[in-house]
Amino acid sequence: MLDRIEANSAEPVARRVFREVRNAIVTMGFQPGQALSEQEIATRLGVSRQPVREAFIKLSEAGLVTIRPQRGTFIVKISMKQVFDARFVREAVELAMVRRACAEIPQSAIDLLRANLEAQRVAATALDPVEFMGLDEAFHRGIALGVGCDYAWRVVEETKAQMDRVRYLSVPLATPVERLIAQHQDVLDSIAARDADRAEAAMRRHLREILTSLPELADRFPDFFERDVAAEMASVLAS
Repeated sequence: MLDRIEANSAEPVARRVFREVRNAIVTMGFQPGQALSEQEIATRLGVSRQPVREAFIKLSEAGLVTIRPQRGTFIVKISMKQVFDARFVREAVELAMVRRACAEIPQSAIDLLRANLEAQRVAATALDPVEFMGLDEAFHRGIALGVGCDYAWRVVEETKAQMDRVRYLSVPLATPVERLIAQHQDVLDSIAARDADRAEAAMRRHLREILTSLPELADRFPDFFERDVAAEMASVLAS
């Protein structure tokens, strides 16, 4: 879950600790509500406690942990409102990017996306959800980078940590991987055909898949979600 920090990197240790712990939170290696120990994480990563403390502060600023004086540091439970907000931002950005891709993406980038889709199918056959989710992320990033939207993708990355936690919970428990692959294929086929309207509609359907799985996940993992908001949102979605 956590990889030891290599000492020969030029990247600041605290930044690498932040990335490792953030990834563990997003992939549900650390679960919502769980307490985190500075010393335990420092030992597992092979670093001192100071960079871990700095990473905890950054994770708190990112809304992934809460630091309670004299009590400890705890993984924040999933906020339905933040998931909805992140999905709204992501949809706005990615629909614009996919329309741009229909006009500008080079064939070389399309070829890379096709290779990524084949790798997704292999991961699905191997029943490897972690590998699949990494490829899913790479597929979306590949569209963004294929049209030079590096900054726009960084904005998406910074806003979707809560959304990503739900995505890791939903695959394959609430969302069949085969459905996601079919949606990716539809997006890619639309881009390759240079059909912006179809591509936008396909991406919108794909990004709204999370709305289908949220009520089931909130019901299945009630301790992972903020209770009042989860109940309210699940009721709205079910109506």
